[in-house]
Amino acid sequence: MNHEQNTKSQRQNRTKEHLKQALIELIKEKGYHSVTVKDIVDYSSYNRSTFYIHYKDKIELAEELLVSMLQGLEASVGKPYVPGQKVYSAKLNAPSLNIVAYIYQNRNFFNLINYDDTLPGLHTRFPQTILKIYNEQFIFETINNIPVNMDYFKRYTAYGFYGLLQSWTQNGFKETQETFIQEVIDLTKTHIYSFKYIGNN
Repeated sequence: MNHEQNTKSQRQNRTKEHLKQALIELIKEKGYHSVTVKDIVDYSSYNRSTFYIHYKDKIELAEELLVSMLQGLEASVGKPYVPGQKVYSAKLNAPSLNIVAYIYQNRNFFNLINYDDTLPGLHTRFPQTILKIYNEQFIFETINNIPVNMDYFKRYTAYGFYGLLQSWTQNGFKETQETFIQEVIDLTKTHIYSFKYIGNN
């Protein structure tokens, strides 16, 4: 029985994944608002009844896609760290920025930030998620312990990082992951002395 349930669950997940990928490609082709459920099922070679088993409409599919990708972004960040661990920016290396690897692995999705008529909420919720990560998962220490408004500092750092990610995607990820990460690390060293990973609650 369990084997049957697992097989059914895997099949459902695969179908949902195909529908999500179809939506991503169609947004790039014609813009989110022009995409219809018929377009999605035609592109992914399913029928409408299969679509409606999983989603009530395109909006629900779009929201699930966005939420799942941003949750993945949050989960990716802490992988290199142990809760309570203090990390010095001078010792940062490529594995420290697992978030960049996650974005690159899912670049087909994150490319959507380059489009005006794109997934609703993407342009605001992507940078807000980076800020949420900084607020909830890290305690920062400035260079020479210079006192600053930490709310402003985290916002400044999060949106700055988002800006770099945006230009990396706009350039078609021409810089390698390694080059991009090294540039981010070099910039980090100019204003962050250390950070403590407090875990993802």
